[in-house]
Amino acid sequence: MEFGPLKVRLFGDPCLEAKSKAVKEVGPVERMLIAAMFETMAAYKGVGLAAPQVGINEQIFVVDTGKEAFAVINPKIIKIAGSEVMEEGCLSIPRVLVDVKRAKTVWVEFTDAENHRVRAELNGLLAKVFQHEYDHLHGKLILDYLAPKDRARIVSLIKKGSYTGNVLGPDDDNKKRRFG
Repeated sequence: MEFGPLKVRLFGDPCLEAKSKAVKEVGPVERMLIAAMFETMAAYKGVGLAAPQVGINEQIFVVDTGKEAFAVINPKIIKIAGSEVMEEGCLSIPRVLVDVKRAKTVWVEFTDAENHRVRAELNGLLAKVFQHEYDHLHGKLILDYLAPKDRARIVSLIKKGSYTGNVLGPDDDNKKRRFG
């Protein structure tokens, strides 16, 4: 079933700063939202997309690394190990790339689109995407990883419409994939 891409909320939208509510049960409405989120993520060449990014403050996100694709509902990070810094972009903050320190490995628990409880150990890109989207469910953005002075400078430029960072639009010729 195709829905067409949803509107991705941009930096400054209150949905992106709010904490999301737990989902009681995954039913037909949630499955339609998940399908629409996968379409939206693909249209923008993302590897993850959280429900707050499409204006819905529920604990749902989707992931598609090209090797694995799945929906995550009511996630919990149980344990983390290791760390590395990786440059991240976000569909809700176009043209901005931020170095973010993330765990290399995360042990997680979540409900899938069929209401099954899943426990998994995630590594590499999959671990990074999970952490990025998990942040969205808690109102945290990649800009929050910047030093206060750098964050204030970039936010000021974004608000003025004069930020000249790397452009990562949905029609990039280089087909870069971005976190949600």
